[in-house]
Amino acid sequence: MREIEVDVAVIGAGSAGLRAYRNARQHADQVVLIEGGEYGTTCARVGCMPSKLLIAAAESAHHARGADKFGIRVSDVQVDGRAVMERVRTERDRFVGKATAMTRKIPEEDRLHGHARFEDRNTLRVGDDLRVRARSVVIATGSRPNVLPLFEGLGDRLVVNDDVFDWQVLPESVVVFGPGIIGLELGQALARLGVRIRMFGLGGFVGPLTDPDVKAMAEQHFQSEFPLDADARVESVARDGDAVVVRFQDADGEVREERFEYLLAATGRRPNVDQLAIENADLPMDDKGMPVYDRYTMQCSDTSVFIAGDANNYLPLLHEAADEGVIAGRNAARFPDVAPGHRHCPLSIVFTDPQIAMVGYARGELEEGSYAVGELDFSAQARARVMGEDHGLMRVYGSYADGRFLGAEIFGPRAEHMGHLLAWCQEQGMTVAEMIDKPYYHPVLEEGLRNALQQLQQALQEGRG
Repeated sequence: MREIEVDVAVIGAGSAGLRAYRNARQHADQVVLIEGGEYGTTCARVGCMPSKLLIAAAESAHHARGADKFGIRVSDVQVDGRAVMERVRTERDRFVGKATAMTRKIPEEDRLHGHARFEDRNTLRVGDDLRVRARSVVIATGSRPNVLPLFEGLGDRLVVNDDVFDWQVLPESVVVFGPGIIGLELGQALARLGVRIRMFGLGGFVGPLTDPDVKAMAEQHFQSEFPLDADARVESVARDGDAVVVRFQDADGEVREERFEYLLAATGRRPNVDQLAIENADLPMDDKGMPVYDRYTMQCSDTSVFIAGDANNYLPLLHEAADEGVIAGRNAARFPDVAPGHRHCPLSIVFTDPQIAMVGYARGELEEGSYAVGELDFSAQARARVMGEDHGLMRVYGSYADGRFLGAEIFGPRAEHMGHLLAWCQEQGMTVAEMIDKPYYHPVLEEGLRNALQQLQQALQEGRG
């Protein structure tokens, strides 16, 4: 058994792990990056980038079909599923290649390949013939799709988002379980590319939305494109030949059966900590079997182990993983001199059409009576109507105590851009009045944001009065 000693061992060469390695190397000389699978981040290989490629194709088809409202006649729009998927795979492979090349620039002696597992808190076994003794360890092992027991027995008729991007052609039909971020993005894209879609959820959830009115509008809009039951009553899921048969109760309580070519499980993701023999690290764990950690230092309790990215199951988003990797790598290298790192304003975007953006505090996180609300209905917003994208609702929230902007939930056109503006304002601690007193061009969507903020400011003044 070969043995090496290092200052920091980083497990996982994804977005969080790469940032952790690079920042640890600024403070320590002996740092290794351990990866048991292929190089190339989740985002590049099966996440952010290939999904946006599929969405871009779907939006192109959708816009062509909708050109008639502008007096533009586009006849017989045809989707070449094979060509669509070939472009998705080609561009996906390009993104993966770039991510892989960046990883391979790390000195070869710092890159270890093999499955890592704890022997004790400061000792890792990598593969079968290497033992790594580390002064501190960063867990950055990412996550994988969570597949429910309900789907057992479906065999190759069951797919997760990882599988979709390797399709050679588009299927005829797909049933989607889970109207979260992944389910909504892929489900709507496939529907717009001509795939017959039905979507089931539990508990009434629609993406990350918590504001009941915004959520209701989003649900209604998606239902206009494909059947969506956000609080479904599914009786059984079974395989019959090469089909998936779903037995469910419809809105009228009638029991129905429908057949699909595939079932797409978009039922969340599971942190990859269960294959690390993490019990040998003797870390305090929560009731979900996850290490207890500080999200500002990424330190697991008061130990020499740190956890970053999707592995900690907090916010599985690339920018969050990158920030956490920076903090974890620096603190692991400087252990026991651990210091809090800067955490940005929470920001998440769902690339549906209309888009969903969540900024700062969600309404469901705010204490009743402590905040006021302003809103914008995009059906009356001038720029939205000009573009023919006048669907959606925005809610903005402000604090009665000090007039500061707290957060927003947006279901509306090109919400990714307003989401960023609002995140910058929230992170700077701006008041609603300060946000109103900024330049707004005409005619732009942001004029609607100003209207919502003005309504919010009036509500704050009346509430304080």
